[in-house]
Parts: sequence; structure tokens; C-alpha cells
Amino acid sequence: MTRSTPTTSQFSGRYFEHFVVGDIYYHPMGKTVTQGDNQTYTLATQNTSKTHLDVNFAAQTEYGKPLVNSTFILALVTGQSTIDLSFNVYANLGWDNVRLPQPVFEGDTIYSRSKVLSKRESESRPMLGIVSVATEGFNQDGVVVIRYERTFMIYKEGNGPSLNSSRPDESSLPDVRNV
Repeated sequence: MTRSTPTTSQFSGRYFEHFVVGDIYYHPMGKTVTQGDNQTYTLATQNTSKTHLDVNFAAQTEYGKPLVNSTFILALVTGQSTIDLSFNVYANLGWDNVRLPQPVFEGDTIYSRSKVLSKRESESRPMLGIVSVATEGFNQDGVVVIRYERTFMIYKEGNGPSLNSSRPDESSLPDVRNV
């Protein structure tokens, strides 16, 4: 069954109990990848591949233009999935079977989706569960550009840290208007 992310401002992420094996989540955020994204990430990770940084070099390759750094796409798609999957994560346990079936180019917009593959309670940490998902990132044309499986430990409801921050009094917000 396909489920979407709740839109209420009170959404506090899924906990272990909320995952149902077989559910598919289409993550709500897309991102158009810019030249700046590609070059900044590539340089920040000390990846010196000319195919990401040198337009003249990339023009002489099969694709004729720069390829986007594949580890940036892995990070981006993982980030896009956070709202649905790991907002309440305890720890990531691993990414497996990472595949890059098609290249990503500057100017492509990346979207993503995930399917819950399995879940079980943690044997060593009773306040946590372990969830495995398959995630795919796809471009604006619906072409899958990355796929992987990810396993993470997530808090059971009522067992995670709470956000203890001060909030201003709500009386400073304007009254509701009838339009």
C-alpha cells in the first residue's frame, strides 16, 4: 500500500510501530541538482575526478557533459527519505546493494521513494526496532538513477529523546480570519 507523509504541523515522524512491511512511501521533496551542488560536494569530499569538475574534460566523454557525483546522489536520496523513514532514527546500520543504473546530470531533478522490506524488534535494545527498506531515486523523467537497501534502528513510540525547548506564548499569533 502506498502511504504519504502526513501534512499536519504536528507530524513527529514514524516510530517502529508505524512501519508496515510492504508499504511504499513517495518522499515529498524533490531537488534540482545544480553545478554548484555537484562541484561543492565533490570538492568537500576531496574527490578529484575531472568528470565532475572540468566541463572541458567532461565534454570529451561519452556523455558530453559533467556527471553528478554519485555519492552526492546517495546522500541526497537518503536525505529525502528522512521525513518518512528515519526522522526518529537511533542509528543507521548500513546501505547495501547500492546500484547506479543511469547517470545524473546537472539540471536533473531527483525524487525518491522507499518500500518497507522487513522489521523486527531489537534483541539487545528493547526500546528500539530494526527496519529495512529498499529506496530508489529517480529523475524528472521517471528514470531510476540509484537504488539501494538501507537498514536502520529506530525508536519505539514513547522511547526516544524528547524535544525540550521553550516556545513563545501563542497569543502573539494573529487571530484566524474568515475569508
